[in-house]
Amino acid sequence: MSKGFSRRRFHVLVAGAIAVPVAGLSPRLATAQEATPAATPGAATGAEALAQMEGQVFSTGPNGESPTAASEVMLTDEELAEIQGMGATAAIVMHYSGDDWSAAQIAGLREQFGKMGIEVIAETDADFQPETQVSDIETILARNPSIIVSIPTDPVATASAYRQAADQGVQIVFMDNVPQGFAPGEDYVSVVSADNYGNGVASAHLMAEALGGEGQIGIVYHAADFFVTRQRYDAFKATIEENYPNIEIVEEQGIAGPDFAGEADQVASAMLTRNAELDGIWAVWDVPAEGVINAIRTAGRENDVVVTTIDLGQNVAISLAQDGIVKGLGAQRPFDQGVTEAILAGYGLLGKQAPPFVALPALPVTRENVLEAWREVYHQDPPAALQDAAGQ
Repeated sequence: MSKGFSRRRFHVLVAGAIAVPVAGLSPRLATAQEATPAATPGAATGAEALAQMEGQVFSTGPNGESPTAASEVMLTDEELAEIQGMGATAAIVMHYSGDDWSAAQIAGLREQFGKMGIEVIAETDADFQPETQVSDIETILARNPSIIVSIPTDPVATASAYRQAADQGVQIVFMDNVPQGFAPGEDYVSVVSADNYGNGVASAHLMAEALGGEGQIGIVYHAADFFVTRQRYDAFKATIEENYPNIEIVEEQGIAGPDFAGEADQVASAMLTRNAELDGIWAVWDVPAEGVINAIRTAGRENDVVVTTIDLGQNVAISLAQDGIVKGLGAQRPFDQGVTEAILAGYGLLGKQAPPFVALPALPVTRENVLEAWREVYHQDPPAALQDAAGQ
């Protein structure tokens, strides 16, 4: 803990959560979270709570499904050989591809599809614009892909395009979110996700550890009907409220994108101005966190304001390694998620029954394990800049 935290009450500002229900927010979001534990019970400290989380999955699926472990999703040698002889093709339809999470997800998909003899014929980036994603899907369908792996930008606005794909007989596997009105095993094969609720829990405990368990916090949220970012917010807020009575949430603001870093910078700057004693900010994922970090630096508060977030991007990892503004984060496992999605697409080709919701456990990351975590998340050595930051 930095010297700035030793002699006064702590105050925190949180970036990346939802203060009030967004108009049109699907009821399934609240339903899924009502059945999800907010935190690990019986832990006296954040560190103990994080240790108790290991290997657990706290998230439920978009329709309240219980999670199946990714380790249970597999193909036999005979099934793999059958798929390799099909001449199948696949399209990867992303919501956004300008971050390390997306790049790793695509890398995992491409590697596993290559092993399965499936050609990737298209890869698109909608820049978080539903109308762009609808156009992408319509263009791809003209090429008659066997498989689409995708994450919807908006579960309502994109539903008709995905419905067209399902009616065309495309095997659809979703990342994280599903379109409104879609049923697993009927309209799509399965949905694969990180434990976003668990990552929200982890980032809350990490924030509490950094602040010594007391202070005031605020929230800047992803202002959209987006299942996984809502899970993160719900988890973070519930964990703070239920486990840390001396931490108070004092302000919440939303960011809608697509310039998430720029908007988070503006929102965090305004919050720091309004709340001169704030000592921390939570960001919903690493790109908004980069904007928050810039706001903190601009305000000259880098020695007494901490950040926790979700997603192990390179810039936040470097800050962690340097014992900088970022003090901890919950990491997804996007490469493994991509591999799992490709295997489930194979289930669809074979007509093999698939679990409706598959999840990978959260990975709490601190300065002490950031290099090991990078290898686990991305299946490659950390970049030179991160190794340098860690003194390697």
